[in-house]
Amino acid sequence: MIDLIKKTLLTGVGLAVMTKDKVEELGRDLADQAKLGESEGREFVDNLMKQSENARGEFETRVNALVKKAVDGLNLAPKDELTKLQARVAELEAELKRHDESATHAG
Repeated sequence: MIDLIKKTLLTGVGLAVMTKDKVEELGRDLADQAKLGESEGREFVDNLMKQSENARGEFETRVNALVKKAVDGLNLAPKDELTKLQARVAELEAELKRHDESATHAG
């Protein structure tokens, strides 16, 4: 019974990073240890799968928020700004080249 409690507690922590197969395997193991009937066991595994999906979604949301916070803290230029700057540099280079060519031909 202690193993069942330990696994249940660890399940809440690890559900987000477990594969679907591992969650199903854990659910079957826990259902067997708890001596659940077939329909109860299936319901338990299904519930565990739903909890896993929810935990994965919450985990992903938290990771995305942390990554965004870290990137924002680096004060990096967003990709669209970088693209605009690259286009502006190319435009200025072309303008400078035209200016140099006209100065060369005029002199």
